[in-house]
Amino acid sequence: MLIEKIILGIFMPSAQRANLVPRHMTTQAARADRYDLYQKSVQDVKWEMEFLEGVFHKRRGRPPLLLREDFCGTALAACEWVRRDRRHHAIGVDLDEGVLAWSSGHNLTKLAPSAAARITLLQADVLTANTAPVDLLLAFNFSYWVFKERAVLRSYFQQAHRHLAPDGLFMLDAYGGYDAFRVMRERQDFGRFTYIWEQAEYEPVSGHTTCHIHFAFPDGSRLKRAFSYHWRFWTLPELREVLLEAGFSSVTVYLEGVDEKRGEGNGIFTPAERGDADAAWIAYIVAEP
Repeated sequence: MLIEKIILGIFMPSAQRANLVPRHMTTQAARADRYDLYQKSVQDVKWEMEFLEGVFHKRRGRPPLLLREDFCGTALAACEWVRRDRRHHAIGVDLDEGVLAWSSGHNLTKLAPSAAARITLLQADVLTANTAPVDLLLAFNFSYWVFKERAVLRSYFQQAHRHLAPDGLFMLDAYGGYDAFRVMRERQDFGRFTYIWEQAEYEPVSGHTTCHIHFAFPDGSRLKRAFSYHWRFWTLPELREVLLEAGFSSVTVYLEGVDEKRGEGNGIFTPAERGDADAAWIAYIVAEP
């Protein structure tokens, strides 16, 4: 019977085939959940939500209550937002029905029912999605780099501007540094798996870049191209210019400070007008309507 099931399974999707084979006969990669791996290796939503609240309160003198997470994926940030305060509400917007379903089944179910009720997941295009005006609108994990033409990026920024409360903030992240233009791989060990970031292509005339995320496991198996990104590499000056063209009144870049003893980032982001020519950096961008 086992052999018959495996033969029949050849014609099934990989996710269903894995369920037909005894667990000890499958690899760690075959059993892995790519969304769970992404959350564990890429995202630090507790720190980010604390940072966002601090920036907003310092600038506006009041707590932000309603957050919209564009390109939300598994909506982990939205879930952390409602978990932090009973007054918080969140909207997650993403085109991918599958990842929103995963979020509903894996992340929202871990919340108290009262907290889960304060999240709205919306399957929609961020270029056209209509929601109530929000205090904070986020576009993190560089997802907006999917817009490769300046006019389209400006249209998205205008859409974000329209969906902010009068004193709301639009917050993005970006990365750069001279290593960001190289074809390279970078590995990070998380114990039960290794995260691999691959910059596979960079074309300097168009600025188009292709990146992949792979995962490797102690048993030697790999989850190749768990995620692939085809982006335009947007620099900070370009982003500031397009945000202002879209109607924002001011744009502030937050750069990370340096731990002089270790020669590494210290996790403290502050407003900056100038930065160093580092090999790699991550920045946060705050745009005010």
